[in-house]
Amino acid sequence: MKANVGGIDRVLRAVLGAILIGLTLSGAIGAWGWIGLVLLGTAAVGFCPLYPLIGLNTCRASKT
Repeated sequence: MKANVGGIDRVLRAVLGAILIGLTLSGAIGAWGWIGLVLLGTAAVGFCPLYPLIGLNTCRASKT
């Protein structure tokens, strides 16, 4: 798996994922908030399986 989630994207995914999980645990939103686990996972590994399907890549190009 080649990384396709860039730095800002990773931070936003982690923050939004944590917020969704927190809201779900507090009962403020329904079970759909567990989608935050997917956001946290993709932020942690730096790869989003949906991005190649839609032709998106938020990583900067390497300078090699």
